[in-house]
Amino acid sequence: MATLIPSLNTCLSRMTSGEKRFARRLEALLEDDYLCWYDVTVGVKRRRPDFLILNPLRGVLALEIKDWKLTSILTINPNLVECNFNGKLVKEVNPLLKARDFINVTIDMLKKDPLLINPAISRYAGKLVMPYGHGVVLANITRKDFNEANLADVLPEHLVICQDEMTESAGAEAFQKRLWDMFLQPFPCQLTLPQIDRIRWHLFPDVRIVCRQGSLFDAALHESTSEVMAIPDLIRVMDVQQEQLARSLGEGHRVIHGVAGSGKTMILGYRAEYLAKSANKPVLILCFNKGLSLKLKSWMAQKGLSQQVTVQTFHSWCGEMARTYLLPKSKAKPNSTEYWEETIQGVIDGVNRKEVPAGQYSALLIDEGHDFKPEWLRLVVQMVDPSSNALLMLYDSAQDIYQKSSKRQFTFSSVGIQARGRTTILKLNYRNSAEVLGVAYEFARDLLSAQDAEDDGVPLVLPQTAGRRDIAPEFIQLPSFNAEIAAISQKFEQCQAQGIEWRDMAVLAYFNYQLDAIREHFIRCQIPIQTGSTEAGNGVSILTLHASKGLEFPVVAIAGLGSLPHQKSEESEQARVLYVGMTRAMNQLYLSADRDSVFAQKARAACEKIAA
Repeated sequence: MATLIPSLNTCLSRMTSGEKRFARRLEALLEDDYLCWYDVTVGVKRRRPDFLILNPLRGVLALEIKDWKLTSILTINPNLVECNFNGKLVKEVNPLLKARDFINVTIDMLKKDPLLINPAISRYAGKLVMPYGHGVVLANITRKDFNEANLADVLPEHLVICQDEMTESAGAEAFQKRLWDMFLQPFPCQLTLPQIDRIRWHLFPDVRIVCRQGSLFDAALHESTSEVMAIPDLIRVMDVQQEQLARSLGEGHRVIHGVAGSGKTMILGYRAEYLAKSANKPVLILCFNKGLSLKLKSWMAQKGLSQQVTVQTFHSWCGEMARTYLLPKSKAKPNSTEYWEETIQGVIDGVNRKEVPAGQYSALLIDEGHDFKPEWLRLVVQMVDPSSNALLMLYDSAQDIYQKSSKRQFTFSSVGIQARGRTTILKLNYRNSAEVLGVAYEFARDLLSAQDAEDDGVPLVLPQTAGRRDIAPEFIQLPSFNAEIAAISQKFEQCQAQGIEWRDMAVLAYFNYQLDAIREHFIRCQIPIQTGSTEAGNGVSILTLHASKGLEFPVVAIAGLGSLPHQKSEESEQARVLYVGMTRAMNQLYLSADRDSVFAQKARAACEKIAA
């Protein structure tokens, strides 16, 4: 069955009857390797063909669908069509001309990529690596009526599919032949997965992923200017499942359960942009981690959405609500645990007393939902305007590092999230190399036993690698913490000599006092550092393991494993924190310890197993 993007059930409300029938034929009569996009914006010029079909053995095809009846067509020529719809005269561009112009512009764009051109030694040297075509579907005109009306004079018959050629009884072979007869110059092709990704990268700028997380939406900046964006050698895009999910998120409440590195935040950004375009109230994005909040705020600013989209941590949002609505101030020490508990409770009470108005936002998007207490979720859900009722929450139980798992036994409906039947699970990890993910999983294996849940409950999803390979993580044991830091700084200097930017490296540790020692050593070694999460400087990020949540770096070192686990918090919670820290590393991971603690032993064993 072909993959339709967005998924069919989310498109039906905006499809014509002819488009619905044709989409069902595509799903039923095409094989699994067909990708079919419906009414999706394509390229920098933002054109929207009715259907765009891509097959690795055939090429690309653009189609326009028309629900005309023969009796409604008044005049038709190669350029213009006049129709009478319910007594109203309608003039529009000949759909075949529209489809042809679209495919010509699209192919010209793809031809600018040298990696999509057949090599000189090929029989088809200089041509695009795939054939292409265009056509029209006349959903309410039979082939017999088409011929008798002489429509072939302006719509060549091989470029048209008629009503009786797309019925439920249509054969797959005959239907596909009709599609591929639309190619003027067909030739054999066999697109590779990297070539398909490059084609999707060009066609759909909104699914591009750039190597630096903070620049996720950079592509869109170039669309609004005359600047020509350089085509990178290494191209990354959402995978087909991610793209289908991002484009298929319909109205109402939605929950995505995704493992670390599965693209949850990327989908949240895509969704925020989509909702902001039609919102009559602000869109609110909430997360737990300050570093992730800064990243998300930067992304929205790059998209020019700072006025429409508000990005805050849950605690900062509560503080703002308390100040704005003059709620009683906490008498506890500012920023202490007691202070925030009282402030949050004050906001909850303020909403219950209607001192804080509900429904302030057209949409609410929650990243790191696993770090939110049930009562927090119950509070923020009330902030969604009932007329739009748009809510998206991203969740990963494996990254629940702030509360005991026993506190997670709740249903989404119990906190006001009505997402039954509208939940999605993302299992593939794209951030980490197979080796990094393997070490992280081996280290936390005792904690990561898959748990199913009812559709309204909270499952624990095990990560699966997308298969990208890199060097195996390295475990380093030295006699002192200072020796660990020195070894890490040498590793980073080697990485920088190999062309890796300082900003693409991070050192993580559990305790703040350890970060102080790391900063001092790096400064002495004249290695630039940055302690925040902005993209302004080109320095190594030095962060606590907790603060690293939601971030990613090509190279990560985690120091001080010899001091873990400590007695002030549960061992399982600390193991989750380390699991989260390890999964911040995209390509290279270094783990160091100055003594043979329980966690040091586990980390060494995990590294040895993966390297074997």
